[in-house]
Amino acid sequence: MDAKRDLLKELKPLYAPPTKQVVEVDVPPMQYLMIDGKGNPNTAQEYKEAVGALFSAAYAIKFASKKAGADYGVMPLEGLWWMPPEEMGETFGEVDFAADKDRWLWTMMILQPDHITPEFVASVIAGVRKKKNPPALDRVRLERYHEGLSAQIMHIGLYSEETANIARVHAYISERGCEPTAKHHEIYLGDPNKAQPEKMKTVIRQPMKKR
Repeated sequence: MDAKRDLLKELKPLYAPPTKQVVEVDVPPMQYLMIDGKGNPNTAQEYKEAVGALFSAAYAIKFASKKAGADYGVMPLEGLWWMPPEEMGETFGEVDFAADKDRWLWTMMILQPDHITPEFVASVIAGVRKKKNPPALDRVRLERYHEGLSAQIMHIGLYSEETANIARVHAYISERGCEPTAKHHEIYLGDPNKAQPEKMKTVIRQPMKKR
């Protein structure tokens, strides 16, 4: 069996930005388990079921891959967040993420190594369905996603206190003659159920392009 891969270490520039300054990264095309939904992540049953199905699939795929001789650590939960198109304004930077969370739209996702194929995912999910069949499992998919040039920073602390760092990211983008593209992206490092709230780490990323 090959040595266990540590994707967080391999992709350190993408998953460990500094906390005191915004940096640019060029995010290559990567594949994720994804699931879409709508609603407040703090209260919506749809969100709870989506994340549960996503992790059920991710761990089942990891263990099946390990059994086949390719082990790796399950990657952290990530989320793309946006508002209904009519509420977006002219740019993604105008979205007020503190307003009416019930109308938030999201895609939650977990990065998968390239050796994981759609056929492998379908086979493993079929097995999960027979054993557990968690709600929302049928909505989980494997999809390639390419963000390209992006600005990001590490936020330490409560999710509700991200506003200042989000503003820093968008200021950085504007100062370099760029504009935001695609969706607001967050990467949740560590377990929010175990970490002290003031020490939680979240990567805040925004894809961008030259004006």
